[in-house]
Amino acid sequence: MKEAPKESELDKDSRDMSLQCVDAIEISLFIEKEGLAFYEKAAKNVLDSRVKDMFLRLAEEERKHIQTLQTKIQFLQPAISGKGKTRRRVDSFVSEQIKGKIFPTYELKAVNKFKNDLEALDYGIESEQRSIETLARLLENEKKLDVKAIFLHLMVEEKKHLALLEDLKKKI
Repeated sequence: MKEAPKESELDKDSRDMSLQCVDAIEISLFIEKEGLAFYEKAAKNVLDSRVKDMFLRLAEEERKHIQTLQTKIQFLQPAISGKGKTRRRVDSFVSEQIKGKIFPTYELKAVNKFKNDLEALDYGIESEQRSIETLARLLENEKKLDVKAIFLHLMVEEKKHLALLEDLKKKI
């Protein structure tokens, strides 16, 4: 008899935590900010103008996504006042399950150590894949349609980024 796959900490934590719209936005914001930091730093450390331009383009897209998400949070702010306990749970979840696990934001020194532009491109591809996998698990464990919609929207954007990076890799 086949043994069931072991449940990941992310699956357990996201299943046990009841997320609200604002929580999904906060998680999405964190992922986008890590992506922005990575692409900005990586763009400064590549030589191929095609790779540099792609990283700058993705950084700009991340910046726009961050603005959109921040606007949504401001709109929801009056509805979430007094939800401090939930905030702490989401902050803890982000810190334990997402921070540094998608983009190497907290290992930005690693961005300086890429052997070549292709390796930097590969790291971007792998980061987008990790983001998509993380969002897929969050979606799988979520029951609320409004929360799912937020994660699904971000997943669509991450899939676009992945496709752009993979297409560029084929040309290099």
